[in-house]
Amino acid sequence: MKKVVTSFPFGRIGTFGIFVASFTLLTGCKGGKPTALTTDTENSAVEVKSEVVHRQAVEQIREYTGTISPYSKNMIASQSAMRIEKIFVEVGDHVKAGQLLVQMEESNYLQAKLQAENLRVDYQRAKSLYETGGISKQQIDQLQTQLNVAEESLANLEKNTRLLSPINGVVTQRFFDNGDMTGGQPILQVQQLQPVKVLIDVQEEFFSLMNTKMTADVKVDIYPDDNFPGKVNLIYPTIDNMTHTFTSEISYGNSNLKIRPGMFARVTLNFGSMNRVVAPDKAIIKQAGTDERFVYVINNDNTVSHRTVKLGQRLNNTYEILSGLNDGEKVVTAGGSRLINGAAVKDVTELAEQL
Repeated sequence: MKKVVTSFPFGRIGTFGIFVASFTLLTGCKGGKPTALTTDTENSAVEVKSEVVHRQAVEQIREYTGTISPYSKNMIASQSAMRIEKIFVEVGDHVKAGQLLVQMEESNYLQAKLQAENLRVDYQRAKSLYETGGISKQQIDQLQTQLNVAEESLANLEKNTRLLSPINGVVTQRFFDNGDMTGGQPILQVQQLQPVKVLIDVQEEFFSLMNTKMTADVKVDIYPDDNFPGKVNLIYPTIDNMTHTFTSEISYGNSNLKIRPGMFARVTLNFGSMNRVVAPDKAIIKQAGTDERFVYVINNDNTVSHRTVKLGQRLNNTYEILSGLNDGEKVVTAGGSRLINGAAVKDVTELAEQL
């Protein structure tokens, strides 16, 4: 008798085996959570470190830059086109107010002086006649007017013929030589160097705090170890609507003439203390391609918010925050480079401190 052997095709058995295995896996996981096929939300959170920011008293010390200028600057010139007879000073000479600097030709002045003297004599004669009834009131008034005009013209010519220094200062430029015709152009420049001044642009937030009783520290790069005590001398009354700054004038006595116009200056002002939020420098991130700075604030639901901040002065390893952060908020200090706005985070600050 021939033995019959029954067999199954390989493909049918393989399909059946896979089906059984799949069923067993699904049945075995019934009522449980298949860990191999799910994602743990906590594992997707970015681990960060944080710090709580607080308000504190911050001394408002600000440094400004500017250029030293003379306290006043005068151009010595004659209003009329005249020939220079003699220049009595040279560049670098110290002069006093009222000192004769330039003598212009006197021909016009001498002629006007003679005319004024003749009119003065005529007026005195006419006055005697008027008192005795020899001439009318109208005639004496006309002579008086002519004399006044002549004397005013003489005084004006004297000012333009004898050029005096209006200030105590130093001759800083000379534009002509003896014998030149000026044509009304400046002949000399005189600058007042005691005191000197520097103009600075101050942020509008300090406008109400500025006053002319404030002192200032002035430094110039050429004397890096010296401080020059200055004071607020003038405060401009308007705010620039583009820069939101106002101009202030700082003066320094300069008794030893150590500081000269044109020097680069740094001016430091102290506006007192203000309560400001202070944040660690590790929390501040620069926005690529801009000058903006921002931080990541950790919310109560363990997500982060992108927050633009305005920085004040740097204080060692912290920054004064002018706007953008509130007292008591928690900011990311490590791990921020891996974050985006709204990202989930896991704060490991306490764990790191324990380790």
